[in-house]
Amino acid sequence: MRLTILGSASAKPTIQRFNAAQVLDVNGRPFLIDCGEGTQIRLKMADVHPMRIQHIFISHLHGDHMFGLVPFLSTLSLHNLLSPIHIYAHPDLEKLARPWLDYFCRDLTFPIHFHPVNPRACQVIYQDKSLTVTSLPLKHTVPTCGFLFSSEDPYYHLIPHCVEDYRIPIAAMNVLKSGADYVCADGRVIPFREVTTPPRPPKRYAYVSDTAYKPSLIESLQGVDLLYHEATYNTALEDKARQRGHSSARQAALIARDAKVKRLVLGHFSSRISTADQQQSLLDEAREVFPDTSLAHDLSVFEF
Repeated sequence: MRLTILGSASAKPTIQRFNAAQVLDVNGRPFLIDCGEGTQIRLKMADVHPMRIQHIFISHLHGDHMFGLVPFLSTLSLHNLLSPIHIYAHPDLEKLARPWLDYFCRDLTFPIHFHPVNPRACQVIYQDKSLTVTSLPLKHTVPTCGFLFSSEDPYYHLIPHCVEDYRIPIAAMNVLKSGADYVCADGRVIPFREVTTPPRPPKRYAYVSDTAYKPSLIESLQGVDLLYHEATYNTALEDKARQRGHSSARQAALIARDAKVKRLVLGHFSSRISTADQQQSLLDEAREVFPDTSLAHDLSVFEF
């Protein structure tokens, strides 16, 4: 997996930080998570081709997480995209977006499929052969959910020089990659273990957007490879964070520590956290609890 941060600000964007958006690349497939204002600009700056995006996940219906959606869809149409776009979000998003799409994008070149997500339930909202996405109910001022991406490689991988040495026919490749021996027409057996390497180990990424401190998340987040958790405020403002449905850096670190995640990335920073010293202070607060913590910066990349 490869995570690219497109926007790491909270409600008020700054010159350095755009509103919430990121792209998770899973085995070469990009998934867009939230779509704040300016997302398509950041996609260009991150060298992510928008035409490759087919699935968009929106955590909640606050503007800083979805005001970039309709402009992004409009641009895809200008590029003559033909394949469908799938959007996973609170059911009200379709009610809000359809009038805008009908007015400003009446000649869309592709179909849009809205998939309603119940933000109060932990449930599978997307699944294919190698990826499962599960919603994570959060605690914010409006119904909000995070997303848990679980990727599992189901296939063994052919060793190139073995393909030549064994003269493996095309018909045998999928059989061997599925973990079965192949019996040739002449009775010769090609053992899959001799010509393949094991599937890649499973990877898990959790996106925890706007939420107050919520220890009940710990069970769902156990052992994830990378956790992105909002840290809108510092420890001194934890009361304000709770009132506004947000977390401090220290509280995010507590979740990471207790869930035994491998790495924590903090984001969704208040515009008050603007100077390098303020950002370092936020990072220090988190690292006192969970040392393997990083700050998100727009266009930063995390591979795992």
